[in-house]
Amino acid sequence: MGVWRGLRCRNLLVLSLLLYFLLHSQDAHARPANMSAAKDKSPDNKDENEILPPDHLNGVKMEQDGHLNKDFQKEVFLGKDMEEFDEDSEPRRNRKKLIDIFTKVDYNHDKSVSAKEMQRWIMTKTEEHFQEAMLENKNSFKAVDPDHDGLVTWDEYKIKFLASKGFNEKEVAEKVKKSEDLKLDEETQEVLESLKDRWYQADSPPADQLLNEEEFLSFLHPEHSKGMLKYMVKEIVRDLDLDHDGKLTLYEFISLPVGTVENQQAQDIDDEWVKERKKEFEEVIDSDHDGIVTMSELEEYMDPMNEHNALNEAKQMIAVADENQNHNLELDEILKYSEYFTGSKLMDYARNVHEEF
Repeated sequence: MGVWRGLRCRNLLVLSLLLYFLLHSQDAHARPANMSAAKDKSPDNKDENEILPPDHLNGVKMEQDGHLNKDFQKEVFLGKDMEEFDEDSEPRRNRKKLIDIFTKVDYNHDKSVSAKEMQRWIMTKTEEHFQEAMLENKNSFKAVDPDHDGLVTWDEYKIKFLASKGFNEKEVAEKVKKSEDLKLDEETQEVLESLKDRWYQADSPPADQLLNEEEFLSFLHPEHSKGMLKYMVKEIVRDLDLDHDGKLTLYEFISLPVGTVENQQAQDIDDEWVKERKKEFEEVIDSDHDGIVTMSELEEYMDPMNEHNALNEAKQMIAVADENQNHNLELDEILKYSEYFTGSKLMDYARNVHEEF
């Protein structure tokens, strides 16, 4: 679930299951969760996003609201160069960039990419996202540390957060100083309570309710901290776990509301969504294939620096484009399936390959 998204329902399931949700899911969906709509906000909200924990975490397979990260493959293949590839770019230029990437992934220069080479590349690109998050965090930390003492109190953060929401910063600071009622609307109050819970989780022992720059990074980017990764997994399970047993069944995992189905086109999108989640649950997340996903399995799946996961992902990425079934990727294969790896479809992908390579 996300703080900024409203409740959504879906009528893919039969009437009896829909009634079940109406009767049993009110508590699970009544509270705010973890800042999910940052990626949907306009550039005008940049200042606000800088101090809000983002829902979308680059290089992590699942969003904090429980949705699968649809851009994961591109993120771990392109790293910080993701924005260089877009549909409007000149195909020949994109082809040259992709060829350049291929030569770098091909670590032993045998003109073929193995699973081990792809694993090594994925880990490198994931680390790039980590470094990018750390740089952004440094700037964000400065914005919420007005006295520049290297520590941020909850009150300092709360004042900056409310200012980003349109409240008068001086008035809020004065009321906070005097412990006066801020008279917040219900939604903003719920968001603050969720943020405060997350703030305490990021406060490393011994807890002092002060966050240094490293702890603030964990607050914004839980993928950087094992403890916060556990917290994020706990939140996701809590949002999806209908019977409250601390584990996820396939039914619970594919029953996350995705929107109202209004026509056949929407129904087809909904069906595809369920298909993708079912495949990910059965083939990847449920590592022991017992039909149940535990918190430890989900934590392992979510950990972006898990080398075993990176190798499995490398094998899956290779399988998508491995037309000659040799378990490696050649240049023509990666160019032909460029849209999968980069989001950019290259026309006449094979033209001039040999003279350019």
